[in-house]
Amino acid sequence: MADEYLEDYQLYLRENEKSNLTIKKYVHELMCFFQFLNGDTITKAKILEYREWLQNQNQARTVNAKLSAIHSYLEYTGLSCCKVRFLKIQRNVFMDDERDLNEAEYRRLLEAAKGSKNRRLYYVMVAICGTGIRVSELPFLTVEAVCRGKVEICMKGKTRTVLLTRELLKKLKAYVKVCEIQSGVIFRTRNGKPLDRSNIGHDMKKLCKAARVNPRKVFPHNLRHLFAKSYYAIKKNLANLADILGHSSVETTRIYVATGVREHERTLQKMRLIL
Repeated sequence: MADEYLEDYQLYLRENEKSNLTIKKYVHELMCFFQFLNGDTITKAKILEYREWLQNQNQARTVNAKLSAIHSYLEYTGLSCCKVRFLKIQRNVFMDDERDLNEAEYRRLLEAAKGSKNRRLYYVMVAICGTGIRVSELPFLTVEAVCRGKVEICMKGKTRTVLLTRELLKKLKAYVKVCEIQSGVIFRTRNGKPLDRSNIGHDMKKLCKAARVNPRKVFPHNLRHLFAKSYYAIKKNLANLADILGHSSVETTRIYVATGVREHERTLQKMRLIL
């Protein structure tokens, strides 16, 4: 694909208010698709062939994510007639225990973070797990937001308000004071840039051994999942939780509150139906 044409497509994505992360992902998937085509013309038959090829190497959710990127390009080029159906996915009743971070493990991670040289990581983890915000939304957590006691998040054409509890405000104010941050984004690199997913994820992995937590469970987004499960355990209101998390669909929220396999087994045992 010509660089000029690729730039036009990226501009199209920006005008459709796609995030920088989404644009990067779509462009990457598009380049993979063109590599598969190897100079052949785009047809529905070719995309069906590509879908089958993807299925042999990826899980269904991954295939659908890749197809979403291709569909976006088809819309841009006026080839919507070449779109193919997404793979059908049955929602999991429970999640993999090896990826299900529980509260006790979270607390151990916090203690490990306190004992490390990277104190900033402790406050980052508390901020994400205490609000349920996405890592990409951390830049909205500013000194000004702390002063207001709430964060106004504007992403993908949607705006929502996230409240900061008194306990979290106390911790964030202490962090801001110690770091002498006068204004703007609270969590930043030495160069003043907002922390990104890779910065936080890499630092969190370093805590696993000291915290005695399976590394597969330790990544920033799992803190958001823990917030969702903890909130739902108290309120039992899926629609309200969807609004707090900024989900467009309650079906997405259902994934967040799925229980682990062992917990599901305990529930079945409590039913006492096997006599």
